[in-house]
Amino acid sequence: MYSKLKSRWADNEGDVALDAQRKREKEDRKRAKAEKHRQADEAAAAAAAQAAAAVEERKQQEQSHQELASRPSKRRKLSPGPAANRQDIAKETVPAKLLRFPGGQWKKCRSVEDYEKLNDIEEGAYGWVSRAKDTTTGKVVALKRLKMDNATDGVPVTGLREIQTLMYCSHPNIVALQEVVVGEDVSKIENIFLVLDFLEHDLKTLLEDMNEPFLTSEIKTLLLQLTSGVSYLHTNWILHRDLKSSNLLLNNRGVLKIADFGMARYFGDPPPKMTQLVVTLWYRAPELLLGAEKYGTAVDMWSIGCIFGELLTREPLLQGKNEVDELSKIFELCGIPTEVSWPGFKRLPNARSLRLPKNPISQGAVIRAKFPLLTTAGSALLVSMLELNPAKRPNAQEFLEHAFFKEDPKPKSTAMFPTFPSKAGQEKRRKRVTPNAPVRGKVPELKATDFSGIFSGREDEEKGGGFSLKLI
Repeated sequence: MYSKLKSRWADNEGDVALDAQRKREKEDRKRAKAEKHRQADEAAAAAAAQAAAAVEERKQQEQSHQELASRPSKRRKLSPGPAANRQDIAKETVPAKLLRFPGGQWKKCRSVEDYEKLNDIEEGAYGWVSRAKDTTTGKVVALKRLKMDNATDGVPVTGLREIQTLMYCSHPNIVALQEVVVGEDVSKIENIFLVLDFLEHDLKTLLEDMNEPFLTSEIKTLLLQLTSGVSYLHTNWILHRDLKSSNLLLNNRGVLKIADFGMARYFGDPPPKMTQLVVTLWYRAPELLLGAEKYGTAVDMWSIGCIFGELLTREPLLQGKNEVDELSKIFELCGIPTEVSWPGFKRLPNARSLRLPKNPISQGAVIRAKFPLLTTAGSALLVSMLELNPAKRPNAQEFLEHAFFKEDPKPKSTAMFPTFPSKAGQEKRRKRVTPNAPVRGKVPELKATDFSGIFSGREDEEKGGGFSLKLI
């Protein structure tokens, strides 16, 4: 075996130290090389582990995406409960399906050119109305063009409410919306027309032109039809908010229909906050005049009471010049409210500025004196409709079941109703003095008013009873 031969020269201490140094350097190089290999192996292992982790993460993300895609778009919220119940509920949960509308079934609005205009009827607060004939079927209809106060803002809310309400309603005493048509220039939003049932008369014009008022049996028939339509609206949570004689249409077969739903809107229980600037002034309930922001069906019932009195006298019952004058006429006819007759009325916004007399007249006394030909049941019904306290007014169903309609003379059949010449079918109606419905955005302010001196306390001989009224 080969072995390294030592030098024949004797090693001195320097040689021994040099050999020891070389040996240490060699061992250091070996250790450095081994450490380098170890670090390289560790780096390779870390890189491999990182790559494996990245692959695993991608797999988890793909699996998560697949699970999300298989879930319904909206999960039903389950109430907390025992684990067994939650599992049972989860088993019963059916994945929701997207609601899809087939594009080919949308119906395009017809053109207004399909209707031949015959004559103008009237201009209302929220549109122009004309009589027209469908050139396809020959049917005569009423064509109402919506007013666009500011066309750049789109269709006004009054027009949208009228279309929505009429599309939903289906009742023999509510005018029917047949369709919505547009003008030839569809780029102009103001060219929107409602095609409605045509009826020959409106009650306001008819009362003005009649030589004698309606018979009691005919008044009962008209009131029953009016309240039947209002009952349908209230049952379906709709307030008309502009009932007046000019918005009640009558055909030559004795059928009455409610029209003009520009002020109508849905309400709830309890009623939401709503504007008090609704209903034409002569038919506006006292709680609205006093600034109530939460009200319900009683505002429509007050209007029916005003129409009831108008049918008896052929003229509006409470013809105020402004809000203060209207309140004065209401207090003159129906009495002065108190905390006993109308609890809480002083908390209404506009009631704080009123100064009322200390000795108010009794409610109902003036109404009975103004309509002496009404029976006891008829007077009681009219007094209840014109109650200052809205909580005391009967609802539409209670009105229909009142004893006034069961006593003689009974309501006249519509088949026996008289017919009248139709102005709407022949010529433009003359301009009426009836005020228009309130304009949105213009809220009147009821200033401090003293009502303590409006009643003289004596009977007015020229008016045949009652109390004289002076505004101060």
